[in-house]
Formats: sequence, structure tokens, C-alpha cells
Amino acid sequence: MLPRFQNPNLSSISKTNIKLLRHLLCNPLCTLTEPTPVSEVTESPELPNWVKFFDTKRPEKAVLDEDFVIPSLANWVEAQKLRDPSKAVKRPLSETADTDDIDKVCRILKNGYPSPENAAQALDGCVSDLSNSLVERVLKRFSNEWVPAFGFFIWAKAQTGYRHPPEAYNSMVDILGKSENFELMWEMVEEMVKIGGGYVTLDTMSKVMRRLARAGRYKEAIDAFRGIERFGVRRDVLSLNTLMGALVKERSVEHAHEVFLEFKESIPLNPQTFNVLIHGWCKPRKLDIARNTMEEMEKHGFHPDVLSYTCFIEAYCHDKDFRKVDEVLGEMKDKACEPNTVTYTIIMHALGKAREITKALEVYEKMKRSGCVPDTSFYNSLIFLLGKAGRLKDVQEVVEDMTNQGVKPDTLTHNTLISSACAHSQEETALKLLKNMEEESCKPDLKTYAPLLKLFCRKKRMRVLCFLLDHMFKNDVSIEGGTYALLVRGLCSNGKLENACSFFEEMVSKGFVPKDSTYNMLIKELEGKSMEKEKKHVEKLMLEAKEQEI
Repeated sequence: MLPRFQNPNLSSISKTNIKLLRHLLCNPLCTLTEPTPVSEVTESPELPNWVKFFDTKRPEKAVLDEDFVIPSLANWVEAQKLRDPSKAVKRPLSETADTDDIDKVCRILKNGYPSPENAAQALDGCVSDLSNSLVERVLKRFSNEWVPAFGFFIWAKAQTGYRHPPEAYNSMVDILGKSENFELMWEMVEEMVKIGGGYVTLDTMSKVMRRLARAGRYKEAIDAFRGIERFGVRRDVLSLNTLMGALVKERSVEHAHEVFLEFKESIPLNPQTFNVLIHGWCKPRKLDIARNTMEEMEKHGFHPDVLSYTCFIEAYCHDKDFRKVDEVLGEMKDKACEPNTVTYTIIMHALGKAREITKALEVYEKMKRSGCVPDTSFYNSLIFLLGKAGRLKDVQEVVEDMTNQGVKPDTLTHNTLISSACAHSQEETALKLLKNMEEESCKPDLKTYAPLLKLFCRKKRMRVLCFLLDHMFKNDVSIEGGTYALLVRGLCSNGKLENACSFFEEMVSKGFVPKDSTYNMLIKELEGKSMEKEKKHVEKLMLEAKEQEI
């Protein structure tokens, strides 16, 4: 539950504001957590992050009624608030049956506990019949709050007639690794080994290695791979590529190369091993080393493929060096290596970002002539480019063409459309797109909500903002520190300082350490309003957060 700004001396906050704050923001189903990382590079390098995210300039602020809801969507918003099952996202019957129990468990866990053991004790007797789907969804909702997640995990494990499946253990391993509780993470892995029956798999060890790499513990990630067979997982090319991909993703291609040199004689390699390295060297623009890796690839009897060349094209596209892009395309043609959809998507996207919309659309025509069939990612990129250029009518035509071609819109499609609508302050369109996701049983994720939260913070639509937070929780979207910062900064810049303080406190209570820029912005605004008592409390919270980090 979002705690109120707990300072007994907040005399400057009016009773009306307190009432509104409690009504809007103290909903027990509001949560905020860390985004699921973008796909790891273990097989082929896919569309890079800079192609995937919608980046727009901030439109002008609008000062509007904070209680206002667009009339055409008012019924939907109210139905969501009342948790009308007929308006909920469609789920399998087994999940629907668990909904009441899930909400009951989550209400308890949202109260906040100093330790997992306290959280576990609070759950005694709350649910009599556990299911795998209930456990999965609760862990997903608290995937960025390790204390309630681990407390729930401990409690569930002790329930008669229930046994955690491997998937639940893997989720808990990932949550503990994400929160950098590595000692507990390893204890969990050891417990899985004792259970036996293949509980520890490559999926488990992938999570371990990726979380260690993400925390900058490269040597520990490598050691985990060296000892992987102790956990019953094969040390083969698949696990090697997984480790190297994790290291490359966290910008440590040097460590990935060290691993490559250590194991290249003892583990039979495959083309993907080299592609991971090529991708890793291309990211920091060490293209000469990437070329040498390609040559070594050939010495091992593997021909550079479309993935190998696309790594170079991505690097040149990112630098807007389209002459070099054409050179690589020419080299591919000489080698009879045809570009694929990812290659074309990267080129088109880069041209669009360089404001070469006409040339970007020419890539589309060239792609069709080559017989390469557009996929969802290609259409998503095209929608992004047209939306950013303000060609919203063309966006709708692309969506129609996409459907006519039998390509089903996915979550990223909807996210891109929502981002486009938000960038142009089309709040009704943006909310209708979110509603359409429900109707199409398309699961939203954190990136679905980020532009919506920005838009409605900017417009001071507090009622809709509360609705969105509730909607996120119902869809098992766990909010992370960045989203808290978004809310604090958005509300702070529009004078909603009490609300900004409430989210700041919630952020700290969940173990997130606010960035200095967020903290400084809030302090500056509080100083400007002469809210000295609130300022002192925020300073105290920041100090606590820094101490927790240490």
C-alpha cells in the first residue's frame, strides 16, 4: 500500500489534499517495480534497444482538471476501479479462480515488513489452497520487492500439500539476484540441488550468470560457469554462449573474450559463439577487432552469416554512417548473403531517426522486392517512425496493412502506438489503445504504462493516474525505481508536491535509492514553496536510502 507521507508535522498540507491523496494514492493494489530486462543476447543479436524505444520530445504542459476522465472512457475506468470481472484482461479459467486469493495475499504483502520472516508470519491462514499459477503471479507482482516475495515463497513452501515447482524456484533466484542478495540466491540454488530431479537447469544458471554480470561481478559470473557441472548443468556451447551473451550485454566484451580464449579448445564452438563476440566488439565500435573475430570464425570452418554482417550494419547505422552501411550490404551481396528482416529494420529505423523518412520508406520497397517478408518488429519500427514524424493517418494505414498481411500486433506494437499517441497528447486515443489490449488479450508491460504515466502526470489527471497504477498491478506489472522517479519528477514539476513526496517515500521504502537528480529536483521545489518540514523529511529519507545502499 502506498504509504502516506508520514511526517506528523505536515501542517502545510491541507485536509482537502490529504483526503484526495489518500483516496487517489493509497490503493492497496498500487505497486511499482523493475522492468524485465530486454531480451538477452544468447542466440542471435536481435533489434537493438535504440530501435525499440520510443523517444519523443516533451509536449507543452496542459493545466487541466485533476479529477477529469474522458467521458467515452469513464465507464471503463470506473469498472476497473470496482474490479468488474467482465472488464478484466482475459485469463485462463485456472487463473481467474485464483484472482481473489491473489488479491488477498497481495493486500497483506503490501503492508510492508522489515524481514521476509515477518511477511511469512503475516500470511498465516490467508489462503487454504495454493496453485502454481497463484504463486507465479504473486512472485511476478513482487518481482522487484525481494522481502515480500521471499516471505511469500517461504510461507508457500511450508503449506501442506504444496511443493514449489522449478519455475517458482527460478523466479525466486532471479528476484534475489536482481536485488543483489547473492548469498541468498546461492542458498536457493543449493536448495534446488538438494531437491534433485533436475530442478537446476540452464535456465537457473542463466539467471545466476546474468544477474552477477548485471551487478558488475564478471569474475563471479565466469566462476559460476566454470563450476556449472556441479549443479547438474552441462558446460557446453549453449551455456558458454549464454555466459558470453550476458557479459556482452553488460558491456564487458573483454571478459567474454577471455572466456572464449579459455574454453575454445575444450568446448566445440558454433557460429553463434563468434556472432556474440562480433556483436560485443561492434557495440563499443571496436570494428577492427570485430573483423578479426570474423576472420577467426572462418578459420574455424564457419562462414560469416547475416547475423555477423548485421552487427556491423547496426554499428554504422547507430553512427549514421550510411556510406559504410552500403559497403557492408555490397559485401553481403558478393558473398550471396541476403539481408533479413532484422537487417532491413535496423537500416530503416536509422534512416528514420536521421529524418530521412523518404529513404526509410524506400527500404520498405526494397525489402518487398527482395522477397523478404516484413514481421512484427519491422512494422513496429515503421509505426514508430511515422508516429514520430506526426503522420498519424499513415500509422493507421500501416496497422491495417499489418493486419491484412496476417501479422498480428504484439505488445511492442501497442506500446509504440500508445507512445505515439502520448507524444502528441492524444489522451483519449492512448487510453483506448490500452483498452484494446485488454480486448485482444495482449499483456501490457512496464513500457506500456511509462508514456501514459508521463502524460497524465503532465496533465495532472490524478484520477486517471491512480487508475493506471491499479491497472498495472492487476496485470502483474511490477514497477521499478525508474518509474518511481518518473512519478516523482512528473508530479513535482506540476506542483503536486504532496503526491511527489508520497511516491518518494514509497520509493525508498521499497529499497530503491533515488538518483541525485530526482532528489535535488524535489528538494528545490520544496524550498521554493517554503515547505521546510517536508524538505527535512525528504532529506532524512534520502540519507536512509544511501545508508541502505552501503
